[in-house]
Amino acid sequence: MMKRFLLLFLSIMLLAGCSSNANVEKANTDILNAGWADIEKAAGGKKIRLHMWGGDPGINAYIDEYVKPVLKEKKNILLERIPMDTPEILQKLETEKRAGQAEGTIDLVWLNGENFKNAKQNDLLFGPITEKLPNYQQYYDTKSLENRYDFGLKTDGYEAPWGKVQFVFHYDSEKVQDPPETIEDLLSWAKDNPGQFTYPDPKDFTGNAFIRHLFYESAGGAKTLLDKGFDEEYANSGSKELWESLNKLEPHLWKKGKLYPNDLTELDKLYANGEVAMTMGYNEARAESLIEKGVFPETTRSFVLESGSIGNTHFLAVPANSANKEAALVSIDFLLSPEAQIKKLSPEYWGESPALDYSKLTEEQRESFDEIDRGKSVLSPEELEDAFLPEIDSQYVNWLKENWTNEVVQK
Repeated sequence: MMKRFLLLFLSIMLLAGCSSNANVEKANTDILNAGWADIEKAAGGKKIRLHMWGGDPGINAYIDEYVKPVLKEKKNILLERIPMDTPEILQKLETEKRAGQAEGTIDLVWLNGENFKNAKQNDLLFGPITEKLPNYQQYYDTKSLENRYDFGLKTDGYEAPWGKVQFVFHYDSEKVQDPPETIEDLLSWAKDNPGQFTYPDPKDFTGNAFIRHLFYESAGGAKTLLDKGFDEEYANSGSKELWESLNKLEPHLWKKGKLYPNDLTELDKLYANGEVAMTMGYNEARAESLIEKGVFPETTRSFVLESGSIGNTHFLAVPANSANKEAALVSIDFLLSPEAQIKKLSPEYWGESPALDYSKLTEEQRESFDEIDRGKSVLSPEELEDAFLPEIDSQYVNWLKENWTNEVVQK
């Protein structure tokens, strides 16, 4: 009798679970098929919980002092910012998924790279969402590689681009009158100015990014590498020009290439002390604060190569079990708006470059962007956008690091 009861109980629970999953799937489909006016109507009066890294005071102030009150006023959405490291956020989503929690505790997530890869592969995200967002469709390049890929993985509309940083070279304009325009120019400049250039060990993220620029050109460009994904056989054949260039460069480097800065901090010190004429970094605006503090010379300026500049786009996504998906979508759409992106660019808060397509803005909107003074060392939005190259599969980072030791250091 007890055995029959247990079987009956388990059958009922299984049917209930299937029914619950079917209801959730239908609700998600209804949202994705709904018109934007209906989504906005359903979002009104809701509270959403934005889980995001909270280690930067400027970023936190942007959310708390600008985004939160404007969302409440314009969209009647109450936003709560919950600081948490992204891997911990994904662990929480995984735990809720295993527990069968249809309505979770997270409504909006800031992520990219490996974290997006893990979230997507484990079906932790709701979507595709970008086709539903009016501001994304109107102001963003929906066909660009930087929006279609996240560190080599297709986004497939499951995350919306929120902002980006970009790799630039910094130089002392008193020492370098005509900065290099191509990789060949850079190699020639280093040869003509021995000891005035170097790059960090590729174990460091910045040093690795520097040699990735050469790798892109050696291996056929970003699109080719993105289409192939991580392909070690292709990388071996496509990197010959890369290693040849780095080996030709080495004897003309600082310390004749016998010693490399361990990281960007060490390279910055060499530049600040005048031992080298250039440094570099993965943030187009990073030099400004160092100039203001008197660390970098006031004559510091930036350049990117004609072949392009690798950028790192970060995104917003909605968890699959968000209890307030409509409000999350409306919030993302606002965060992608020119109004919110202009405010994010302002140095009073974040100071970060927008993810939108500058050419799609109205003249008035462009003027609002142009009025923001980011400093003389920061390149124009047009230059940065024209040069932007997306990240390739993150497995190449370790591959290049390991092979640099074999092909350059030990040669």
